[in-house]
Amino acid sequence: MGGYLHVATTAPTREDARTLLRGVVSGRLAASGQIFGPVIGAWWHAGEYGEGEEWVVLMKTSAARYPELERHLLEAHPWDNPEITTYPIGGPTPYLEWITKSTTP
Repeated sequence: MGGYLHVATTAPTREDARTLLRGVVSGRLAASGQIFGPVIGAWWHAGEYGEGEEWVVLMKTSAARYPELERHLLEAHPWDNPEITTYPIGGPTPYLEWITKSTTP
């Protein structure tokens, strides 16, 4: 894992997405985030095909804060097995320093 990450999850409603984002940013587990949606999702779950509306939550954090962010999402998420994906990000040094400062308790 790199030093900085985008972390994405999905939620069943706009309010659920907002609650998740509010919790991680106010808890300094993520520096910022955005909510996109609704989007149409398709998936296999419990051996069955499903489709429905979802809301995407995209968060920016440091790799150092990721384990606690993941723990928070797993505890606060309305789904038992939520999607939580990460990918490394880069950018100008001042921006990355802002992420570090914003996620330092």
